[in-house]
Amino acid sequence: MKRLRINGILGALLLGIVGGLALISVFWTPYDPMKVSLRERLNPPSLIHWLGTDEFGRDVLSRIMTGAAESLVVSICTVAFAVLFGTLIGLFAGYVRGLADRLLMVVSDALLAFPGTLLALGIMVIVGPNKYGIIVALGIAYTPSVLRIVRASVLSAREREYVEASRVIGNSELVTMFRHVLPNCTAPLVVLATSMFGWVVLAESGLSFLGLGVPPPAPTWGNMLASARPHMERAIWLGFAPGLCIAMTMLGVNLLGDALRDRFDPRMEDR
Repeated sequence: MKRLRINGILGALLLGIVGGLALISVFWTPYDPMKVSLRERLNPPSLIHWLGTDEFGRDVLSRIMTGAAESLVVSICTVAFAVLFGTLIGLFAGYVRGLADRLLMVVSDALLAFPGTLLALGIMVIVGPNKYGIIVALGIAYTPSVLRIVRASVLSAREREYVEASRVIGNSELVTMFRHVLPNCTAPLVVLATSMFGWVVLAESGLSFLGLGVPPPAPTWGNMLASARPHMERAIWLGFAPGLCIAMTMLGVNLLGDALRDRFDPRMEDR
């Protein structure tokens, strides 16, 4: 339990730092993240520019902060998209069963046959590189994972006595689904959503690195890494800063996800 608490606190702290940077960037950044200054291009970290400047003289710290906001907004919206639609479809499929369940699972299995990032990459080629396209593409890619988790929980809960009691007292199937069955999906959904947040951050950075994310000059961690490639030997800070932010976010998500998984696992109660 002590390890659980330490992991949870450390994970929340790392995510809090990233979230704090994103929130502050909405109201203030040290410099305009879009302002070009060719006289200051590729300056190393200093008291004036704490993380140096990029190939166009733009302040790296300001762009990191703005990129944090972009990445977190995309990730939160994507997770919300996948959880909402995956929960509704999984709840319906697991509770109704029959032909509808089989058809939905065939479609889900077909989508799961492709890696999430590869499926999102194919969708992004169609919809084009923009913020909303990333949300839709990654949301569709990760919805089947939520669907299967919710469906499995529903299949277990629908046979319980309290569900039968709800029907006996005259509650409609819709009321029974949302009032008595859906709450039993909360614990695995919380753990999955936490892990999915990290997957989406990494996938969004990868798509942006490939030029299919938020289009420049708007900063994201992924496109900052992509633009840093030609200058890595001369200006290592250009790749180090966004890479460290991605690593911090992933570490925070993994630590917090482990803590939540252990918290909701009844087998861990006595440890």
